[in-house]
Amino acid sequence: MVLLLLGLLFSSLSLEAASLPLDKLKLPPGFAISVWARVPGARSLTQAPDGRVFVGSRSGDKVYVVKDGKAQVFAQGLESPNGVAFKDGKVYIAEISSIHEYDGSPKAKLPLKPLRTLPQKFPSDTHHGWKFIRFGPDGKLYVPVGANCNICDPGKDYARIYRIDVNGTSKEEVASGVRNTVGFDFHPVSKELWFTENGRDWMGDDRPPCEVNRLTVQGQNFGFPYCHGKNIVDPEFGKGKKCSDYVSPVVELRAHVAPLGMRFYTGNMFPAEYHNSILLAEHGSWNRSTPQGYRLTFVKLNGSQVEKTEGFIEGWLQGDSAWGRPVDVEVLPDGSLLISDDKAGVIYRLTYKAQK
Repeated sequence: MVLLLLGLLFSSLSLEAASLPLDKLKLPPGFAISVWARVPGARSLTQAPDGRVFVGSRSGDKVYVVKDGKAQVFAQGLESPNGVAFKDGKVYIAEISSIHEYDGSPKAKLPLKPLRTLPQKFPSDTHHGWKFIRFGPDGKLYVPVGANCNICDPGKDYARIYRIDVNGTSKEEVASGVRNTVGFDFHPVSKELWFTENGRDWMGDDRPPCEVNRLTVQGQNFGFPYCHGKNIVDPEFGKGKKCSDYVSPVVELRAHVAPLGMRFYTGNMFPAEYHNSILLAEHGSWNRSTPQGYRLTFVKLNGSQVEKTEGFIEGWLQGDSAWGRPVDVEVLPDGSLLISDDKAGVIYRLTYKAQK
């Protein structure tokens, strides 16, 4: 009876996922998209070497693990566990103010309790408090703390990116003046940190831009709350400030598109122009008079120089209504791309086959 009920559950979930209007998505020639797994509120993604994918959530209290297209609850009872990372057989889950370490063994009995909570602590503010986390080439775990406001001078503990030693107690600031980043990656060649940033609200439909930023030196300041984009001085907090005193974004995205997850494409499935360039998820605007975002964006790089920025996959937004909201992306070993969607509650898989 239990197996029958589980079978009916997964069958109903599959039917629900299959009913999504994937035909509305506009893809470049040769690309195809399908539902890879059904995961409630799917947000940040990370993978283990054996192919398991761990999936964070923001509105729920659970983190999931997906194996062979089926999702199981990995951990539960958490506060906005958006951030997930995997290293050396351990899974790290970021709550608002704490990061927990879990056994990452495929044989562990689920759901798990944490092995320990890391000693490094972060503010408990829920405004921009959910986190994206990722290990850098230096073996450190990078952890952002968003501004606890829409626009304010938040003080020394906010609007920053830190890195911590998960095997020790160190906590270093690597960047400041970062309003809210919920996605970043490290350049495959230079190893520099690149990150998306959400611009402030209530300056109109088309100002200021959201951003993609590049950290070239530890300790750089990216301007929040004094300067937005390349040259927009904040009307409330920018008096007496110059944008030239801060690091400018490498890409100005459209206003309010809410860029979240981004990855450098390092696979071999997609055409050569995508290699070592950026694919990022625009979660979509929440208060713009005409919605925009709700798409994947391609940032073409030549080394570390941006050559172009353009829409890559569109169609989650139909008129003024969105049926899906992409959150994060993850490159699989076969070169295909996973895309999480917290509104539709699915993870898509994007593949490419050359056209004859």
